[in-house]
Amino acid sequence: MPENPHFTLEQLTGKARDHLTELADPRCSLHRDVAASFLAMRAAAAVDGLELVAFSSFRDFDRQLTIWNGKFRGEREMQDRSGRRLDGLALSPVERVAAILWWSALPGASRHHWGTDFDVMDLATLPPGYRVQVVPAEYARGGPFHRLTTWLDANMHAYGFYRPYATDRGGVSPEPWHLSHAPVAQRAQRALSLDGLRAVLAASEIEGREAVLETLAENFRRYVLDVDAPPQAALVSPRLS
Repeated sequence: MPENPHFTLEQLTGKARDHLTELADPRCSLHRDVAASFLAMRAAAAVDGLELVAFSSFRDFDRQLTIWNGKFRGEREMQDRSGRRLDGLALSPVERVAAILWWSALPGASRHHWGTDFDVMDLATLPPGYRVQVVPAEYARGGPFHRLTTWLDANMHAYGFYRPYATDRGGVSPEPWHLSHAPVAQRAQRALSLDGLRAVLAASEIEGREAVLETLAENFRRYVLDVDAPPQAALVSPRLS
């Protein structure tokens, strides 16, 4: 049984950290019910010659808000769904909200807030001096992390992990680097409500607030609810050794 099966609104929206465990090696912040499964999967990968690290784990509301506001104000680079550079300031507020959501979650709506989701790479196969771009091609055949992709395909479900953004469902673009701990993330996804998220955003300093709230119901469905479902293999008791 999980130590604490419940999430508070503050935990769900990145406003609290009391559901997390801080790992020192590798350095990352994960939900306390996820850390053991992650470390077990990492140890198994090491046996096969991979150095699996979570290069982005928990991200709090304020960090996500900084990313969002920077993009909405044109201070951070934006891309269209094909990865081409986009002039966000040439778009209407509603169009800008839609464009940001292709690659960045709404503050309060990121799965990274839950501590169940993280982005992975394999340091053992990272070429010297290589600058990671975090694009699908790096995880496909011919890319530096293709071996990691193949290993995860064969092994991650046994530890409770899967990819919530494996396919293009019209919301978040596919992210082969993004893993989610199915048993705990499912609890969080069920607990996060549209009304709760709306209240948090309405009280925040988010840029484009009017457009964000106007489109929130549809975007909540598209970007929070409509993700790939975990396979049954990832929902059974995760391996811890």
